[in-house]
Amino acid sequence: MKGFKMNCLSGLLSVVLLFGTTSCEKDENNSVIINSLSKTEENALIFMIEEEKLALDTYTYLGELWGINQFLNIQKSEQSHVNEVSNLIEQYDLTYTMLPEGEFMNEELQGLYNQFVVDGSKSQLNALLIGATIEDLDIVDLEDLMQSISNGDILNVFESLQCGSRNHLRAFVSAINQMRDNYTPQYLSMEEYIIIIESSNERCN
Repeated sequence: MKGFKMNCLSGLLSVVLLFGTTSCEKDENNSVIINSLSKTEENALIFMIEEEKLALDTYTYLGELWGINQFLNIQKSEQSHVNEVSNLIEQYDLTYTMLPEGEFMNEELQGLYNQFVVDGSKSQLNALLIGATIEDLDIVDLEDLMQSISNGDILNVFESLQCGSRNHLRAFVSAINQMRDNYTPQYLSMEEYIIIIESSNERCN
């Protein structure tokens, strides 16, 4: 086993230099499998699991506070999103420790969570507006991250997450409209926002 590792590492030195993290495995036919991520892709996975956790933790808090169906239902979907990204992190042997509910390694996301729970606690309408804001942010961040990613596994998961976020945005906006109010996009362009809202719910992978 030690001999295999040494040969693999020696033969893949140039790949490591080019792509960053590289791991070697053997499949059932004893062939070498190469799994590699660029530093940008590593960072994207770590950031996205924290942003999905932001949604999960915020919806958990606001769902318990207000008992609004949208939060209770979407909370389950956000847990599956966190799990999907977590599976990729494990697959590529990255190091990440999930902090307790409401705590984040990323300071910017920590600040957003702190503000979201304060604003969302003021009223049910405010809570729904926070939900829409989170999905709005998630769609844009995923789009930006996908522009610098070539790994097919990550792209497939991120596209699925983005699809889910579009459906969640539609659900929150519908609830806001039922309260005779409107949501103004904070991150999406108005054109992008209207296209999403006027489209039907999607079937996500």
